[in-house]
Amino acid sequence: MTVERVLIVAGKEFTDHLTSRKFLVILALLLMFALLGMHQGIDQYNQDLEAYNQQLQAAEDAADPAGKMPERPSILVFFRQLENSLMVFGGVLAIATGADLVSKERESRSLKSLLSHPVYRDEIINGKALGGMAALGVALAVAFALTFAVLLVFSIVPTADEVVTVLIFGLASFLFMLAFFVLALALSVGVKESGHAVVYGLTLFFALSYLLQMFGAVLAGAVAGDIPERPEMPAWTDSAGVTHLSYDKAYEEEYDRYAAELEIYQSKRQLVADTVYLFSPLISYNTVASTVFYPSNLPPEDATDRIWRNFAALIVFPSVFFAAAYVKFMRMDIR
Repeated sequence: MTVERVLIVAGKEFTDHLTSRKFLVILALLLMFALLGMHQGIDQYNQDLEAYNQQLQAAEDAADPAGKMPERPSILVFFRQLENSLMVFGGVLAIATGADLVSKERESRSLKSLLSHPVYRDEIINGKALGGMAALGVALAVAFALTFAVLLVFSIVPTADEVVTVLIFGLASFLFMLAFFVLALALSVGVKESGHAVVYGLTLFFALSYLLQMFGAVLAGAVAGDIPERPEMPAWTDSAGVTHLSYDKAYEEEYDRYAAELEIYQSKRQLVADTVYLFSPLISYNTVASTVFYPSNLPPEDATDRIWRNFAALIVFPSVFFAAAYVKFMRMDIR
């Protein structure tokens, strides 16, 4: 395998994607919904900014230096809107990009003609994957550039911390799209007809994105068992018929035991659910995004652990499917 031939194949695939009507239509839908989300983000940002100015004025009027200052509105509200568009149209764009990379060429018999040239199979599959990844990277860069352009039009300048957060979110967005692109590529290698590859890819996209979340919740409940029963507080009724609650030492010990059992139950349930959710790129992507957008909701060490764990899932998922696609393509009987 030579890098030069891989890049030649990648360049051809990259050009084909950017001139494909299907790719451009889905990209246009993505950008259209991203613009709609940014319009909503502008309204939300203006409301937050107005509330911030009112709280700031109230704090200045109070003249209390020890008082807590209000939190400045963040530009991340715009990227939270972009995330909603990417979770649907980004995944669909990735599926559409990878679903016919191999199957369409087998249908047209151009793959056999391609292999008659001085190019090896590993160079073809690697070049096709690289070209598709580059096309998705351009699509994502356009969406992010559009978002930043809107911010600059409204004279909104991000802080250094916000830029770092956006970069982490951008990497997670690319890995999310890459996961479904490689899944579609594996289907394209394994399925003879490109139409079937698209249907199977979209089916798996919605199954892994939404049905798996329901399955994880049901499985977690089944494994964790019945929720511990909360003890009833002792009560007694006086001569007037009025009921009084009695908080004694025996009840306190029983409640402490219940609290410990409940914590174990919730931990077991969460562990099972989180394990299942690692198989869903969308859930992993959403977990990374929500963690970087709302870091104060968790202790710093827990937030970092969640980010790295879900980043690892977003890397392992496409790696497994690309390995399967690579092996299958290298052994494929092309006639």
